[in-house]
Amino acid sequence: MNSHPASPEAPPLARIIPRDSHPISRRQISPNALRVLYRLKDAGFQAFLVGGCVRDLILGIEPKDFDVATDALPEQVRRLFRNCRLVGRRFRLAHVFYGYEIIEVATFRASSAPDVGDEPLGDAEDEDGEAAELDDADVDGNVDSDANNEPDGNSDDSVDRVLDTHGRILRDNIYGSIDEDIWRRDFTANALYYNIADFSVWDYCGGMEDVAARRLRLIGDPETRYREDPVRMLRAARFEAKLNFKLDPASAAPVAELRHLMGGVPAARLFDETLKLFLLGHGLRGFDILMSYELLDVVLPTVAAYLRRHPGSAVEALLRRGLANTDERVQQDKSVTPSFLFAVLLYGPIAEIIEAMPPQRWHEPGAILDAVDAAVRGLLPRIAIPRRFSLGIRDMFAMQPRLEAPRGRRALRLLENPRFRAAYDLMKLRAEFGLANAQTAAWWTRLQEVSPEERGRMADATAQRSHGGGPSRAGGSSAADSSGGSGGPAAGAAGAAAAGASAAGATGRANDAAPRRRRGPRRRRAPAPGGSAPGGSTPGS
Repeated sequence: MNSHPASPEAPPLARIIPRDSHPISRRQISPNALRVLYRLKDAGFQAFLVGGCVRDLILGIEPKDFDVATDALPEQVRRLFRNCRLVGRRFRLAHVFYGYEIIEVATFRASSAPDVGDEPLGDAEDEDGEAAELDDADVDGNVDSDANNEPDGNSDDSVDRVLDTHGRILRDNIYGSIDEDIWRRDFTANALYYNIADFSVWDYCGGMEDVAARRLRLIGDPETRYREDPVRMLRAARFEAKLNFKLDPASAAPVAELRHLMGGVPAARLFDETLKLFLLGHGLRGFDILMSYELLDVVLPTVAAYLRRHPGSAVEALLRRGLANTDERVQQDKSVTPSFLFAVLLYGPIAEIIEAMPPQRWHEPGAILDAVDAAVRGLLPRIAIPRRFSLGIRDMFAMQPRLEAPRGRRALRLLENPRFRAAYDLMKLRAEFGLANAQTAAWWTRLQEVSPEERGRMADATAQRSHGGGPSRAGGSSAADSSGGSGGPAAGAAGAAAAGASAAGATGRANDAAPRRRRGPRRRRAPAPGGSAPGGSTPGS
């Protein structure tokens, strides 16, 4: 493809919105993005901001990143920027690095207004824009070694298009013009182009009106677009949650029939999309939208099945509160971790796995970890949780018994554990719903607030209570006393409420009641108030 000189004149398909008719100012744009735009323009190429950053600027939201679209080929972009790296084999992209900020530059891709079944795939964005889905090697940051050998873009990659049997595009590097590039975008709100040549906005499909109406509308035939990339259904849910937009009826109609296509999406990609849904500050609303479209059944099937069996349970309340707390941390610019997210999401399935074991195993630390591993494996057909995060989930649950039974100065060493904060947050969340000792959770909260000298005195007090033969709980009472033997996510199922033999109660017991190794004979456990089933004493009883 030959380069074209930058021109303020729009293609015939576009509606030009001049600078005085839209709110975008260069003062709102990242200086590094402006550097990229102007260097491309000065080199004779067209250069546009595109995607979610343009939409956010119109809405008055500060974009998290800026994406650039141009008629320059990736190799031409790399020659212009020494701080540039090419990534992707399915879609060749240029990443221009300015410290921690990455400006993504994509070449216009070819397609006319497509017929059903032939429509090309829009890029799978990094957060809101249209970034490409990368191969596994590209995710690790590897650069194609043959990139310098394709100065004209005439390699096989530039003309190759491969689709699977469902119409999903697997490979497509056909370059084109801005007129054709519009069909690569998914939603009209993400298909606005800001032209650095004259500061106008180019609108091909009524995106300005949809942004003003907070309407989410797919470009082209919705069924075709979902078949080409089923992740668009998740993206629709995410944009609804993040922007408080509403998916228009025509775009929402095919979701129920086509959601099963999510089973063909790579598990690693679904993991990334799940993080975008739940860890960007709108997780609780995203969860509700997934439930309303029944997309949770195909993304987190074990979680959806549990919630369906135990509606309105304590575990559902715990899950929702955990998501709300995560949203609050994001809004306060505090760190969040996928390990905590999946510990909350999988709390119910872990509980059921433990309860299915013989009651005498419910208190064994090994049983807890086996249940965590089984719950994580249960997601593998749909979501691949990286090992570093699955190990974090294990550590969080393994620490629950130690948090529930602090003993002497050893309790202070837990504060230095890198997983302490996440494990403490999980314990505090469980205590809020009667699944752990509330007084012990309060003890840990106070321990973090006092001076080192006071910490030592608090730890010594727990050791004295333990040696004195009384309750080893920091709060001086058992979790059974605090929960009343009532906590259970499955308490409404099969008449188990009266018996108190609930799945969440089982999880709390298994997590927190793992006994220390003793030299003498084990003491007989006193039954929890409310007449719990065998092994059903609440944590720490």
